[in-house]
Amino acid sequence: MENYLKEKEELNSKIMEITLKIKERYPELAVYLDEMTITIPGEEHPEVTLKNLNAYYNSLNSMLNNYILQHPDKAVM
Repeated sequence: MENYLKEKEELNSKIMEITLKIKERYPELAVYLDEMTITIPGEEHPEVTLKNLNAYYNSLNSMLNNYILQHPDKAVM
């Protein structure tokens, strides 16, 4: 259980970090944050699992990396 909570905390931290990076450095992408399908669950009370958090983080990371690859002139380190 302790390992689960630690991993969940780490994923939440990574999600917050990449979300903040997108909002601050790539505001043109921020409009897509609320529209991502992973954030619009089909269930009324979805369970937050490590799998769901990891999928959400990976989708954010993928969106950001794809944007940077397609717009290298806008890449901010």
